[in-house]
Amino acid sequence: QVQLVESGGGLVQAVGSLRLSCAASGMIFRINAMRWYRQAPGKQRELVAIILSGSNTNYADSVKGRFTISRDNAKNTVYLQMNSLKPEDTAVYYCNADILGYSSSRYSGYWGQGTQVTVSS
Repeated sequence: QVQLVESGGGLVQAVGSLRLSCAASGMIFRINAMRWYRQAPGKQRELVAIILSGSNTNYADSVKGRFTISRDNAKNTVYLQMNSLKPEDTAVYYCNADILGYSSSRYSGYWGQGTQVTVSS
């Protein structure tokens, strides 16, 4: 069984920084793309950043230049460094990964439980 566990959320003042982590565990053979999504109250879940297995990255326009996604393949972990935070970044942040398990023949998508990020003005 595969699990994704996020950590690092919390309350921060505007222009502050936070670093989110998401560790995958279980019978993992390989991880392809890893992503961070967020969902603010009353809004749809949106893709914030993605990092491929070759470390290519892409970001939502709203976070470009402020957020950085990275990964440690040895630890099966993805990070999201968030700088210059704004109140509109307040949301529950979820990690998502495409994972090939040892007992699987194809990649499946897994989600973490989410971590709350609150930015005060």
